[in-house]
Amino acid sequence: MSELSHVDQEGRARMVDVSAKADTARIAVAAGELHTTAAVVALVRADDMPKADVLTTARLAGINGAKKTSELIPLCHQLALSSVNVSFGFTADTITIEAVAKTKGPTGVEMEALTAVAVAGLTLHDMIKAVDPAATLNGVRLLTKDGGKRGHWERSAATSGEPGSDVAPRSGEDTQPHDAGADSGGTGDPEAPAGQADEQTRRHSAASGAHPDPKHAVARTDSDTVAQNASSTATQGEPGGFGARRAAVVLVASTGTAAGTRVDTTGPVLAEWLGGLGFSVRGPLVYADADIAFGLAEALAGEPALVISTGGTGASPTDGTPEATLAVLNRELPGVAESIRQRGTAKFPLAALSRGVAGLAGRTVVVNLPGSPGGVKDGIAVLEPLLDHLLAQVAGGGNHE
Repeated sequence: MSELSHVDQEGRARMVDVSAKADTARIAVAAGELHTTAAVVALVRADDMPKADVLTTARLAGINGAKKTSELIPLCHQLALSSVNVSFGFTADTITIEAVAKTKGPTGVEMEALTAVAVAGLTLHDMIKAVDPAATLNGVRLLTKDGGKRGHWERSAATSGEPGSDVAPRSGEDTQPHDAGADSGGTGDPEAPAGQADEQTRRHSAASGAHPDPKHAVARTDSDTVAQNASSTATQGEPGGFGARRAAVVLVASTGTAAGTRVDTTGPVLAEWLGGLGFSVRGPLVYADADIAFGLAEALAGEPALVISTGGTGASPTDGTPEATLAVLNRELPGVAESIRQRGTAKFPLAALSRGVAGLAGRTVVVNLPGSPGGVKDGIAVLEPLLDHLLAQVAGGGNHE
């Protein structure tokens, strides 16, 4: 076991001296979940809680918590944060929380990301406690971090004891990587000014609905039961991220949406659709077009069954989703992409300009859709009858008739 960095030779707590370390770009991603009731999830999604603007309030609290980390955690350094993003998703009885913190400096931003998740989660609890005082915040954890001499670290490495991991495996800890978010943005997306859309719909809507597989259903009896069931599911080590067999990530590549000046009209539609099919959905998660490669890497880190991106597939100089996707694919599915194009072109000739691709990155199916509501609708129509058979084949099952 390595020595604790915050303890001196005499066993006293100390702040680590980082003055000799080089400044590098640092990124950390953390996550957590607030387990509540299906009724509360529905109220939050409809913005119909007694305390309104639940997600917006929690998001701002999480960002503020990240900025105040050095005041809350005694030995943390003060950091000049360059970015903090807090996003939410939904399952049948859970509000998921993810925070991404960025800086450039001599020390990491793990604690800032974790604090953002914790404070956002506690704020969610405060906002819903009148309806469900038994709600439980759990699973606050670091997913990935980048920067410094160790470079990239992800939870899968840490929990499997692989060389180069920062911590040894711990009893009961998830040994599978968690899927992380990516951006996608849009070609031909008729987006409205941000002020005309609800913040939670613009950035944080995700799918709801119980899993058809009872192994993944969390029965709501009391907060302790929910927490225990969720923990046991997460540690089963099943492929697909977050312990679910059918995990999906929705990415939105849009510079305007990432900057908060445009409204995402496609990601929530995809998340809702996938949730209705029984997927455990992460996202929609938004990245600027220039960052889509990083977003794809984050999404694939959790080995989900499916990643669907929307946006960045056109001929604009900033549209780079197909190139970033091809860089991670080891097998293409050209017929899927072509079928989506043909369906769109039959109604709207300009749909032929979409350069979206589809294929396999390991055992993850990746599909690019255009960044317009019509393009997403066409993609859903093509994919829905194919998905079950396709995912079964990729997993090693399914017939070939």
